[in-house]
Amino acid sequence: MIHTFEQKVYFSDTDNYGVVWHGSYLRWMEMGRVDFCSALGYTLKELEGMDILLPVSSINIKYKASAKLEDIVVVETEVSEFRGLTATFKQTIKSKETGQVFITADVVIVAVHSDGKLYRRIPEPLYSLFEKEISQ
Repeated sequence: MIHTFEQKVYFSDTDNYGVVWHGSYLRWMEMGRVDFCSALGYTLKELEGMDILLPVSSINIKYKASAKLEDIVVVETEVSEFRGLTATFKQTIKSKETGQVFITADVVIVAVHSDGKLYRRIPEPLYSLFEKEISQ
């Protein structure tokens, strides 16, 4: 499954040059991953209630072009790799109007308890859901 959503670029998303500030892409990517988990049936609040937190352990971003003020960007999110202990999300942010890709990223997450201790593997129900996503 590829989860997508659209985001308008606001003034607060840009820098002094009128292009999107690099941190705005990170915020939109976080929104994409959160919405992806919700689409699988689990909100962050529900996961927290099960003592499952999903921090990012690494991000590899390739900046290809700059979005600008008032552009509409499309954020695409999918699970590209699942190794039991980690899940990798492939994320792309591109122009709705032209399809031009602004960034591509691989974001690796792990699962930890609320006290910060790492799970030995991503716990159920996410384990089965991520495994299913990879097999599709």
